[in-house]
Amino acid sequence: MKDAKAVLSTERVEKIMCLRAKNVRDFLRRGLVIAAFLASPAVLYAQSCAMCYQSAAASGSRSIQALKSGILILMFPPVLITLGIVYLAYRKRETYNENF
Repeated sequence: MKDAKAVLSTERVEKIMCLRAKNVRDFLRRGLVIAAFLASPAVLYAQSCAMCYQSAAASGSRSIQALKSGILILMFPPVLITLGIVYLAYRKRETYNENF
């Protein structure tokens, strides 16, 4: 009798793991589609105004390089903050599951 329960339990665990893997694959697939859409050139160019574009295009190569460097520098704080929040959430992920 114990062997039958163990087999049923093992089959149930395998089904649950298969469903979780499928959910993770679906989530990653959706995320990849959204990332590809947001990284497409049409969407990227839609974020700029015509006056900013003309001003940047008319400036010299040093100004263009300074603009690119400034964009990269301004990108770091939000990325670091986001990574910090994700790290803290990952560390605390089991805190609330212990009560159930």
